[in-house]
Amino acid sequence: MFERRLFFHVDWLLLGAVLMLTGIGIAMIYSTTYVTPPSGGGHAGPQVWTQMYALTIGVVALLICLMIDYRVFAEHSLMLFGGLVLLLVFVLVKGSTQMGAQRWIPIGHFNLQPSEFGRVGIALLLAMFFGENRRGARNTSDLVIGGIFTLVPLLLIAKQPDLGTAITLVPVFLGVAYLAGLRLRLLGIVALACLPLGLFAYKFALKDYQRQRIETFLDPEKDPRGAGYQTIQARVTVGSGGLTGKGFRQGTQGQYKFLPVAHNDFIFSVLGEEQGFIGVLVALGLYLFVILRSLEAARLAKDRLGAYLVGGIISGFAFQVIYNVTMSAGLAPVKGITLPLMSYGGSSLIATLAGFGLILNVRMRRFTN
Repeated sequence: MFERRLFFHVDWLLLGAVLMLTGIGIAMIYSTTYVTPPSGGGHAGPQVWTQMYALTIGVVALLICLMIDYRVFAEHSLMLFGGLVLLLVFVLVKGSTQMGAQRWIPIGHFNLQPSEFGRVGIALLLAMFFGENRRGARNTSDLVIGGIFTLVPLLLIAKQPDLGTAITLVPVFLGVAYLAGLRLRLLGIVALACLPLGLFAYKFALKDYQRQRIETFLDPEKDPRGAGYQTIQARVTVGSGGLTGKGFRQGTQGQYKFLPVAHNDFIFSVLGEEQGFIGVLVALGLYLFVILRSLEAARLAKDRLGAYLVGGIISGFAFQVIYNVTMSAGLAPVKGITLPLMSYGGSSLIATLAGFGLILNVRMRRFTN
């Protein structure tokens, strides 16, 4: 449990940067969802209050993950993994369906999305598996076992369907495996082997709308009012901000719904429109600081378990940030991959804050026995 002397070893700079990004996200959600009736006045949309409730729960989750020794969580990682799989199966059987996807479990006024906790669950399990294995990840059979652990929730999440969230489990596995000794040559061989597999998946495995997203990314002008609309509007939104932006709640793309789901997948585009290039630089600087500071926590970890755990969590986080930012700029196909800490989504925010609680935990306990 938490010892009072550990309080002085908490990385307050990392915690502050994480909370600053969360605050920026809530401000952008407030701006994008603000309702102005014809009669005058106005009020914040319900998404803001949902995000605030999620922030409260997320801070509690962060504190729990910070105070309890991360090795305790790792020792129970298989049980936590089993609970995650059961929840994912329950979602497929009894889950709530919205916008054609079955991803949520209704709990009162809150919808729990178990898939968002997959990255933390997989990071804990893989860190324990490779951390307790003296051979690390150099043994092919161990890599296969780790891959199977990752594949089970990945397939269940993809079945919802939620291919975007499912893909974010892959960098978690690669991050842990790399730190555990995965040879880059082997990774290159796997990547080359995946090329024909990718072509096969594009032809036979992907659904029509998924293939359409890839084709739209390559040529959005082909269908500017249909499949290419989001990509074009995202580019327009980012580019219209200029150097200093249009100002808080002064944007047009997000405010007038020219950019669909701006408070979720395209929150970064709204930031670019309202705060301009300077605001984008501040946000990207904070994200870079968070990633580098977390990598330092992995380097300072007192054991392999802690290093692998941090490496897995921050790999998934970094992938989400890079993909969402490039998607918002029109440089990647549109996928349902949110911008962590900033995009609207209660489950995403809670899971991300819990993950950073574990990262802070690893860094804080580097001086303990």
